Amino acid sequence: MATKDELQAIADQEIDDAKPMYAQVNNERREFTDAEYDQAKIDLGNSKWEAQQFGYVQARQEAYDSTGNQLDQLFWDIHNNKLDKTGEWYKAIKAVKDANPKPE
Repeated sequence: MATKDELQAIADQEIDDAKPMYAQVNNERREFTDAEYDQAKIDLGNSKWEAQQFGYVQARQEAYDSTGNQLDQLFWDIHNNKLDKTGEWYKAIKAVKDANPKPE
């Protein structure tokens, strides 16, 4: 897991490597100002940090089965007296969480 400073250094290098970068202002294309380059570095660094810290949330949301299917799994787990770690719902949720761990 990278620190915020490490991710910011990567972002800074990526912006430097992408130079020149351009903005469209009043129908004219011009190179970024120093302030715009600085802001682009900050924005990219923050984006990298948020992806590292919170990317697991979106990954889990995309991996979870539909609510209807989860409710059906719970129904059958209740019906089969498996509201424990042997139930299908628990195993499915645990698999998603294991595949997309929360950063420490």
